[in-house]
Amino acid sequence: MNQKRYMTLLLLGAWAGGALCAPEPPDTLSTTLDEVSVTAVKQMSALRNDPTAVSILSGKELERLDIVSIKGISDVVPNFFMADYGSRITSSIYVRGIGARMDQPSVGLNVDNVPYLNKDAYDFDLADIASVEMLRGPQSTLYGRNTMAGVINVTTLSPMRYQGWRIMAQATSRLAFKGSAGWYHRFADNVGFSVTGAYSHARGEFKNGYNGKYLDWERNFSLRSKLHWRVSPEWSLRNTLSSGYLRQGGYPYEYKETGRIEYNDTCFYRRFTIADGLTARYVGDRFNVTSITSLQYIDDNMTLDQDFLPLDYFTITQKKRETAVTQDVVVRNNDDSGVYSWLGGIFGFYKHLDMDAPVTFKDTGIRELIEDNRNNANPSHPISWRSRSFPLNSEFTIPTWGVAAYHESVVSLGRWRITGGLRLDYERATLDYHSFCDTGYDVFRITDNGREFYRTVDIDIDDRGQLHRDFLNLLPKIAVEYELEDGLGNVYAKVSKGYKTGGFNTQMFSDVLQQRLMNIMGIGSRYDVDDIVGYKPEKSWNYEIGSHLNLFSGRVELDMAAFYIDCRDQQLTMFPDGTTTGRIMTNAGKTRSYGVEASLTYRPGERLTFTGSYGYTDARFRKFFNGIDNFKGKYLPYAPGNTLFLQALWSCPLTPGGASLAFDVNMRGVGKIYWNESNTEVQDFYALLGAGVTFSSSGFSAQLWGKNLTDTRYRTFYFMSMGNSFFQRGRGAESGITIRYNF
Repeated sequence: MNQKRYMTLLLLGAWAGGALCAPEPPDTLSTTLDEVSVTAVKQMSALRNDPTAVSILSGKELERLDIVSIKGISDVVPNFFMADYGSRITSSIYVRGIGARMDQPSVGLNVDNVPYLNKDAYDFDLADIASVEMLRGPQSTLYGRNTMAGVINVTTLSPMRYQGWRIMAQATSRLAFKGSAGWYHRFADNVGFSVTGAYSHARGEFKNGYNGKYLDWERNFSLRSKLHWRVSPEWSLRNTLSSGYLRQGGYPYEYKETGRIEYNDTCFYRRFTIADGLTARYVGDRFNVTSITSLQYIDDNMTLDQDFLPLDYFTITQKKRETAVTQDVVVRNNDDSGVYSWLGGIFGFYKHLDMDAPVTFKDTGIRELIEDNRNNANPSHPISWRSRSFPLNSEFTIPTWGVAAYHESVVSLGRWRITGGLRLDYERATLDYHSFCDTGYDVFRITDNGREFYRTVDIDIDDRGQLHRDFLNLLPKIAVEYELEDGLGNVYAKVSKGYKTGGFNTQMFSDVLQQRLMNIMGIGSRYDVDDIVGYKPEKSWNYEIGSHLNLFSGRVELDMAAFYIDCRDQQLTMFPDGTTTGRIMTNAGKTRSYGVEASLTYRPGERLTFTGSYGYTDARFRKFFNGIDNFKGKYLPYAPGNTLFLQALWSCPLTPGGASLAFDVNMRGVGKIYWNESNTEVQDFYALLGAGVTFSSSGFSAQLWGKNLTDTRYRTFYFMSMGNSFFQRGRGAESGITIRYNF
């Protein structure tokens, strides 16, 4: 039975099942786990009372929509887009036209108030999550570097709020299996401990036409423990320790010219992570102090067939080991009058990255990219490489440290609230590089007697150097908020500065080495390492008006915002012209982005809930000339013009206070998305239909669900290599069943 017919029967069965509903429905959807919001340490009040555009997803909502990773948030949050690379190697998040495909993130991630500094670790499975909060717009004043597009706050389930076991098992039509088990125990009134493990196994969806094997297979294991200890009425300690191991294939990129996924070299990604965060909190009569200390470690290895063709051009390997420590101390007052409140803090971090990134040239690459170029330039003395493969080696050590001081004050004057904030942020980054190559070639000469050996040339390149970058920025924020009468909500206006630090183009060192090699052969041009490797910080001013409304006695929740972003030196990932092996981060002179977004929850009755969100973004270059083309007026890549989410949820109690059914139908829409700066590659607007039915009773639930029921064809990522274009296909129709048992 095919996917469409299967899910049609599912929906018909759900409709018929409605006749079984009990006449008096109790509130079967609310549990102690379905929290509306868990406010982070740095929020002055409940998020919907703040002058901030925010989307809040409870653990219950995440489960119902089968959102199992940060990438799934793209389904429901307006003006939020996370490209699917076909791999978890990185997380490219775009919000309101601001984002990054490589190096530094534009959206911050905090898990239990611990900041994740490396976006390569963002894409992990969400097991036993209490809530996810997505704050849109610059959050640089409180959260600092690399949060100019927003912040994601993830809060895991606390053993002080839930005790017992939580078991989950899932199977899908694509032979993907997932399971998790969590134990939550309260040893005393003041001590709780939990441990959660999860494992997933996926066969994959896309096959390599070269060998018939699935490319996007995955094995993923994670483990998390959490300790909560209330030492005294004033003091409390929380520690969250997590680790994860991931191994996957990936990169199922179809060649634009043929529409086929076909390459001959092995591609894989492996990642091991450890993160430990300790939060100590003191609650006094006049002020609170919170200390957040973290240690993070990531060890990953990526190998890919960079040409993505069934030819032997070159293979890239990238091995990274990064250790990071952070320390944040937050002090806030206790103002019983509610007239004046303040928050201040000091933040510091240090991270150390070691990276080994060789590019191995193979037979076809040597012949077409090196030998042919050299022989066309000097046909009287052709060359032949001594071996049919050789590496261009690059090794990097990148220590980075930074400190910051920040403050925010809130003054309440009747229904008016004025918020002002300021942060001073300093960062120093150092790049120690070692690029080397040991190879050689034979030179021949053309005579009347034909081709004769002339001489041997040995190539021994050994380049070392060190680069430094210092970044200092002052990040202000001011907001004015007015509280409406009768608890109807608020309206606000805000101006804030966004900031993303600069860095180094390590991926361009293979091209630097390639050019050095060509120089030795008497052709090509020499790169200036300092110019090509360094890129500048990105800065923006964000202007926003919005509202959080509670209407019709709480039946309607409506959040709206309109924004304008003026950005300077926006960081862009570009593919250089010609037959290059790397990508380059560059700075666009000026860009601007404006748009609107809205989120609606409507509850016409106890059984029925409608939710929806819509975001519109118009993001364009105002000034950007890359030396060849002028992109003024063009749309920014990877910034969808429209994001849309609609959902209808109908709950059906079968017995008073007992079993229940819940039916939901949802739709996600995205587009247009321009993939490149010239706007020649585009993904038109597409919509994906999903549906599900869930049976629940006494801690047990069984959910039958389907995604992309119409099997819509779309693309999620664009890539160029050697002047060739490749796309990542979107996932097709899929159905599955998820079983949960809490006891």
